[in-house]
Amino acid sequence: MSKLFASGWTFLAIAIVLEVIATWFLKLSNGFERLSYAALAIMLYCICFFFMAPAYKTLPAGVVYAVWSGLGIVAITALGVVYFEEKLDLFQYGFIGLIFIGAVGLSLTTNSTSH
Repeated sequence: MSKLFASGWTFLAIAIVLEVIATWFLKLSNGFERLSYAALAIMLYCICFFFMAPAYKTLPAGVVYAVWSGLGIVAITALGVVYFEEKLDLFQYGFIGLIFIGAVGLSLTTNSTSH
């Protein structure tokens, strides 16, 4: 169990969750007009990088960044549609779907190895 927790994928998953929450707070800050939300966003982004850094020890840099940003984009887009009633057209949903496919594909085809 401790090996799973210490894996690069686990650290990356935590970083993705923190990045999505930070982006949520950034949206709530209304362009830094609400400083409490802005401060929370900045703090969570910093913590996010603290968790993302160990993933680079065992996973290729391009894969870490692509999966982190790709799944973060998909998650925050879904939250924006559901909670902020943001509208996307069919093409935008399709392109977000391609981002998701790419991020999941990279994660399924990349083994965690020591560098």
